[in-house]
Amino acid sequence: MALKLEQRIHRLAARHGELTQWRVRERVGVEGWNFDGRPIALGAPWPRLDGVVHFAARAEAPAAWPLAETRLSLNLGGESLLSLAYDDGETIRFGLDPNHEEFPLKARRFSIAAEGVARRPFGQPVRDPRLNRAQLIWIDVAVHRFALLIEQISEALDHLREHEVAPHLIGAAEAAFAALDWPSATPDYVARIASSAQQQTIWRLPEMIARPAALDERQRASVVAAHDALVAELKGLQRRFPQQGELALTGHAHIDLAWLWPYEETRRKMRRTFHSALSLMEASPDFRFNQSTAHYYAQVEEDDPALFAKIVEKVKSGQWETIGGLWVEPDTNMPTGESLTRQILYGQRYFQAKFGLRHDICWLPDCFGFSGALPQLLRQGGIDAFFTIKVNWSETNKFPHDLFWWEGLDGSKVLAHTFDNPMEGYCGFVRPDCFLPTWKNFRGKALHETSLLAVGYGDGGGGPTLEMVEREAQLRDFPALPKARWSTVKGFFEGARRSAAARQLPTWSGEIYLELHRATLTSQSGVKRRHRAAERALITAETMASLAHLMGAPPPANLEPQWRVVLKNAFHDILPGSSVAEVYVDAAAELDGAIAHGLAAQRAALEAIVERLPKGEIANALVALNPSLHPRPLQATLEDGSFVATLDEAPPLGVGVFDRAKLKPAPGLGCGRDHLENAHLLARFDAQGRVASLVHKASGREALAGPGNQLWAYSQDKPRNWDAWDVEADYDARGEAVVGVESFALVEQGPHRAAIRVARRYRHSTIAQTYALAANGRRLDIFTEIDWHDRRVFLRSLTPAAVRAPSANYECAYGVVRRPTHANTSWDAAMFEAAAHRFVDLSDPGFGLAVLNDAKYGHSVRGAVIGISLLRSPIYPDPLADEGEQSFTYALFPHAGEWHVGGVREEAENLNQPLACLSAQGLAPGMSAPLGFSGGNIALSALKGAEEGDGLVLRVYEPAGARTDFGFAPPKGWRIVGPVNLMEEPEAERPGFSAFELRSWRLERA
Repeated sequence: MALKLEQRIHRLAARHGELTQWRVRERVGVEGWNFDGRPIALGAPWPRLDGVVHFAARAEAPAAWPLAETRLSLNLGGESLLSLAYDDGETIRFGLDPNHEEFPLKARRFSIAAEGVARRPFGQPVRDPRLNRAQLIWIDVAVHRFALLIEQISEALDHLREHEVAPHLIGAAEAAFAALDWPSATPDYVARIASSAQQQTIWRLPEMIARPAALDERQRASVVAAHDALVAELKGLQRRFPQQGELALTGHAHIDLAWLWPYEETRRKMRRTFHSALSLMEASPDFRFNQSTAHYYAQVEEDDPALFAKIVEKVKSGQWETIGGLWVEPDTNMPTGESLTRQILYGQRYFQAKFGLRHDICWLPDCFGFSGALPQLLRQGGIDAFFTIKVNWSETNKFPHDLFWWEGLDGSKVLAHTFDNPMEGYCGFVRPDCFLPTWKNFRGKALHETSLLAVGYGDGGGGPTLEMVEREAQLRDFPALPKARWSTVKGFFEGARRSAAARQLPTWSGEIYLELHRATLTSQSGVKRRHRAAERALITAETMASLAHLMGAPPPANLEPQWRVVLKNAFHDILPGSSVAEVYVDAAAELDGAIAHGLAAQRAALEAIVERLPKGEIANALVALNPSLHPRPLQATLEDGSFVATLDEAPPLGVGVFDRAKLKPAPGLGCGRDHLENAHLLARFDAQGRVASLVHKASGREALAGPGNQLWAYSQDKPRNWDAWDVEADYDARGEAVVGVESFALVEQGPHRAAIRVARRYRHSTIAQTYALAANGRRLDIFTEIDWHDRRVFLRSLTPAAVRAPSANYECAYGVVRRPTHANTSWDAAMFEAAAHRFVDLSDPGFGLAVLNDAKYGHSVRGAVIGISLLRSPIYPDPLADEGEQSFTYALFPHAGEWHVGGVREEAENLNQPLACLSAQGLAPGMSAPLGFSGGNIALSALKGAEEGDGLVLRVYEPAGARTDFGFAPPKGWRIVGPVNLMEEPEAERPGFSAFELRSWRLERA
């Protein structure tokens, strides 16, 4: 009775299992190992598990073994950087991990050194690490390649069962097996197969010989003949059933800069992975490998100059492809626009300096959604193509395109590609059962004949293997599969651009929202708070130093070293809060250092400005510098801790000098136990410490439709996967209002500010909030101090607004995103938690309410309820995430008109960047503003020293989505050289500003 196809495929797999037992002809152990300088036996546990350990041994391959067929086979118990030092002085290095355990040899005699950690590639601890295996093995090449070929046929049949080639394919494999002359002598056979899974289930195996015989020459010749006949049959079948579709293979090793391991381990992962990739280039001239991230190359250049030099050589030869153009692969939801700008500016400049090239492809396979600001920034940085696969992770709606134009907020477009590989995504494999579904899933095949496929172990690094290189060569002869060849990402996009020019590709407009991993906007709030503070400290330091330079001080210092720290910590598993605790210890120290440097630079700049201000008779002057492009009310905490809020103003990008003796608080401030009031607002509070009423006096409108700043704790915030990453749509099915008020008191009564403090307890945690209203304030600040000691609870503030609107405005990099307040469609419903920078606003044509913040990103607006996410406390991958003390401020800001008319962005900027103030003596009162401005509503991104030369660069943007005019005039002795792009290179002048446009100009001394 004939077997069914399914049965034949099963039999083929079983026969393959038999083949593999003869792959190694002989093996000898490598003895004489040392662990940190002390002897260690094979099979022995590591004497210690902490930190980096060092193994060493000497080895010599048997003289009878052909060197080309000899391998060193190691499993030392963790991940290692392996060094083989030969007697002629040459040292070859490899990464050693569970996917890279066999290594070719250059000579018979060599020393072995390994620098290891008791960890697996994804950071998992090896609880009982041992020196598991150390052998020299002689590979039976004939068996190896025949077994691999059979394995690939089995994998192909898994996806070709319904294809008419299937019976021919399995018939060819069966014919090849039938031609084998296979050994059967009992002692050798039983010993050979003893390690197989089946034999290992037997109650008790018989006694076995120690060195079972390999195939003899006649048997080996039958394997060679069977292999060659099978290859010939495959080629014949390929002519009859041609390969369908095309995949451009790029070797890749996604290395998360930090994730389930600290950054120090990443530095070791880089070296291990890069040495492994170089070894494959030596083995195959066809192999291609890509690696993004300027920061990695800068780190390798520092840690291993010889490795860096080899990479440079392979980049020149075309086998190694640097890619991406950015400093790291950052999160793009949370960094400010200027941060994203610096990712491109410093990344591109590094690649230009070290490799003589810039990149035209943005490589972000693994970020958690993509800001609509990116296309414009990429284009200005010389990048016109974009790659990710993360869009395929959305759980509710399938992203509709995989080859498309991505249009940003301002209308800029980049060519975008994604592939849908169900077998580990961007960490794909060279296998028929990876190729076939990837090509099947490619919906753009009618528009372009090729899809990209990145292959190689990743996330924890490692990269491609020698087997992948061998598989690619074999699969060239297969029928019916997609054609797959080693390629470059650049080569793929060159072809895609030609297709885009000839065919009409679909367009996706605006942000690419990921319907997953929404909790990354809130988890690990400490790193988010520090990152924003560091961004602001550096931007303001550059602005102030540039203003000082315009007033005659020396040129501003280049803050790139500090910016590199900020950019590094914007990495897509650091800033989102999805890493282990050790990562956040490092991030806190690094970002605190950047903040301190920025604040010190700000003070030095302000002192330099004070030296150049007009002299006068004020004995106790207050100098207030406004680092923004709109007039600012004088509202500041001074050096002595006192607070002032007056009717005075500081000019845009300018300085106001005030006589402290004459400063008077803005009139109208009043307060009581349950209310705060000034000329602009009246806020009343209920017994639970919530905002019972918030009246905008100018319009007479009540801003609230219910109690404002309701604190809610959700103890069912326990996602089914990805604890620190995810919050699920039904998290609020069980919520608990935090109403346990322990104290409620008026704590400040003016004359410049009044404040009420409410202290609450939730389970084992405390929340103290101070409502503060400045005498001249237009917003109600909520200064929040939390001491948190509860796990897996989500803390949010909800404020029902007396506003009805179909969409809300969320600030993003260089603009706003308008998102629905309803859930009409599955796309609307899936956007239940989304990113906002400094504000989210709900406005009708005449009135609105904004919630501002200085450290938060997760927001929602459903109906008229504005939500801001304050804290999460997941247990993986950091069991103590957000444990302990933290502080931040958010605010309620009612306003007349829509958000851009009511000054929402300006007020949010005031909250995030207060006026910079300094006491001085002997100055004249007045205003100084070296730059004069005219035109519409334009926001400052940066005023900084030029990267080349002694000039300055002014970068501004249109924030509201409107067309407007803008002009500026430099001070005497300066001239506007002309407009420049993000890379600070000249570009054509053009009139006015379009919606969300980013523009830069260079200024120089006349």
